[in-house]
Amino acid sequence: MSAKQGAPRGEQTVRTMAMPRDANWLGDIFGGWLMSHADIAGAIHAYRRAGGKVVTVAVDDFTFLQPVYVGDVVSFFCALDQVGKSSLTVAVDIQAERAGAPAGTLVPVATARITYVHIDDARRPRPVPVEPAVEV
Repeated sequence: MSAKQGAPRGEQTVRTMAMPRDANWLGDIFGGWLMSHADIAGAIHAYRRAGGKVVTVAVDDFTFLQPVYVGDVVSFFCALDQVGKSSLTVAVDIQAERAGAPAGTLVPVATARITYVHIDDARRPRPVPVEPAVEV
């Protein structure tokens, strides 16, 4: 189930609080802040599965569903969507716990689909192992 339907899919990979420095003058969090954290969360997930360095090669989709506000605790849930020869595509469901709302109540705020390439020390693409390097 995707965040658009309510419950996030995948594991909670990153959790952070939106701060005043991350907001525009209307009090909404900048979209770039949200995109940056989604990329970090997706990279962590891809790194664990590949068992080594990954680089972002494409943001295949990023959909903003609702604003994020100062004080929201934002969670990034990641699930592996696809594995290619040297690439991994990660779905990121982004949900916010609103300041003042009952604890644990999550609101879907965005979804993303990001592709990473597994690289070696010379920064060349290398195959993704058939078996996960780390249980995700």
